[in-house]
Amino acid sequence: MRLILLGAPGAGKGTVAKLLTQVDGSVQISTGDILRGAVQAGTELGKQADAYMKAGDLVPDSLIMGIMETRLQEPDCAQGFLLDGFPRTIPQAEALKTLLGKLSIKLDVVANIDVPREEILNRLTTRRTCANTACQAIYNVRSQPPKVEGICDKCGSPVVQRADETEEAISKRLDIYNEKTAPLVDFYRAEGLLLTINSPSSEGVVNAIRERIAG
Repeated sequence: MRLILLGAPGAGKGTVAKLLTQVDGSVQISTGDILRGAVQAGTELGKQADAYMKAGDLVPDSLIMGIMETRLQEPDCAQGFLLDGFPRTIPQAEALKTLLGKLSIKLDVVANIDVPREEILNRLTTRRTCANTACQAIYNVRSQPPKVEGICDKCGSPVVQRADETEEAISKRLDIYNEKTAPLVDFYRAEGLLLTINSPSSEGVVNAIRERIAG
């Protein structure tokens, strides 16, 4: 399958992507992953991206698209790919459309995971992460707490609330998403690729996507 996953922070895109990769061996691709991969590989594009990131600047779309073009032609993408959190803006969506046309790749679907704002706030403000950077196990104080409060089950390090997962920080992230990324819903609706899914469970989202592709 070849698809894009849209959805606000906390909508569950990462979980859905991991479940989908188990269906047919498609690879999950996020811009963060491909940027880190290009930097670690020491490619020319990776070196350029690294310079922007070290300066605290956003990596330009032209550079991201160059790295994306290389990534989509790697052998593991032949089985299929899931773009998680990309594109984020209309210019990126237009550039991606041009790139996919150049590579003769046709998208199966753009899945928009639609979760109410209150539910996202509930999910993320109750999320806790292991402070050990080598572990970073994720817990939820409401639905999946660590066995010992504040202590990671896996490595025994403290479990903390990330600075970007306070209610104020999440509200700001959601506002940015609605301003910059939500217009992609209309873009892909016009392209005839959009599938909006309201299922409360990741399994329900996966099943809806599989039914659309099979249909």
